[in-house]
Amino acid sequence: MTENSLDTAGRQAAVGPDGPISSTVAKAPPAGGRPPRPTLGRRVVVFADSLWRPALVLAVFFAAWWFVAAREYVPNYLVPTPGQVWETMTTQWSELARHTLVTLYETVLGFVLAAALGLVTAVAIAYSRTLDKALYPIVLFAQVIPKIAIAPLLVVWFGLGLTPKIILAVLIAFFPVVISGVAGLRSTDPELLDLAATMGAGPWRTFRKIRFPNALPHLMAGLKVAVTLAVVGAVVGEFVGASEGLGYVLLLANGNLDAPLLFADLILMSAIGIVLFVLVEIAEALLIPWHASRRAGVSLTTS
Repeated sequence: MTENSLDTAGRQAAVGPDGPISSTVAKAPPAGGRPPRPTLGRRVVVFADSLWRPALVLAVFFAAWWFVAAREYVPNYLVPTPGQVWETMTTQWSELARHTLVTLYETVLGFVLAAALGLVTAVAIAYSRTLDKALYPIVLFAQVIPKIAIAPLLVVWFGLGLTPKIILAVLIAFFPVVISGVAGLRSTDPELLDLAATMGAGPWRTFRKIRFPNALPHLMAGLKVAVTLAVVGAVVGEFVGASEGLGYVLLLANGNLDAPLLFADLILMSAIGIVLFVLVEIAEALLIPWHASRRAGVSLTTS
């Protein structure tokens, strides 16, 4: 069985027998070749077109925030002005940057471990009915347990270091990866699997050429959810017991009624989640440029 025939079968499994996208959305590629790549100028135009709308919403939000705070419709100790928040971020930037790097490290490591463990678990569940019946209820049971409830237990077991925060990030980000991975692996067309077996492809080759490419769109959607949840897991762990990290800074700001520091801390938390989400989206664009969602230009943040 040739590599090209399996690659073609894998793409058909992922996007359907009628091709990656209907002719009403995009023109069919020229015969005998791939569709032409967009020029650099076209990419800049598409990126700018996708950027100005969220930028406009943010501008309106910050204008409303400044107006309410500057006119003191709400006391400044509850809602500071954007200028006060910016001043806090600039004057305490070295300290905030140190805490941001700690939370970023916990988040990234927790997300990577959750992605690896989740993919292995998804493959095991999808390929074995016995493991499906044995592991799936346990995974669901672990998900429904409130993570804030087990955070003190993790602190007792592993101390006040980084380990409890990373474990919480893994536990929270694990479930979306497993669910999306199982859904993707099980959505492969059985006729394509039969065709691959008829042409002599073994289980590993079938997985690499057909099952895994078919599962990638589902898996990437789960990873985008998981990477944002990993931030939540790391911060929750810092709430329970920590001496550094953005969650620790948030508790200090709340205890001291330091609203500018609290708002600055929340902005940095959001920035971590947004940056990591965009990085996963870029990875998705590189891994599955052939998928209909990428060709149709309906990506959430990037083009």
